[in-house]
Amino acid sequence: MSPRGAEPAPDAVPVPGPGSASPRPLFGGCWSCRLLSGAGLLMAAIWVFQGPRSTMKKGIPPSMGALAQITFAAGLGAWGIVILADPVGTWHRKQP
Repeated sequence: MSPRGAEPAPDAVPVPGPGSASPRPLFGGCWSCRLLSGAGLLMAAIWVFQGPRSTMKKGIPPSMGALAQITFAAGLGAWGIVILADPVGTWHRKQP
């Protein structure tokens, strides 16, 4: 027997259990949000890349720090492209 007050109200709406709701996209599936975030990340990648690029244009060989900066800029740019492309949000499982 359950303690007093533990019974659901007669007009209560059942709440679905964990995992039953479909997962929400990271940026809510909003095109303007994805465009703003992706473009911002691409611009950040360009800005980060400008530092080593300016020293390499002077003929100075890149240091390890510059190579790390270029790698980080490439990662930012790739992340921006993934957000803009949204490869997961447009994929639908084929029903047999």
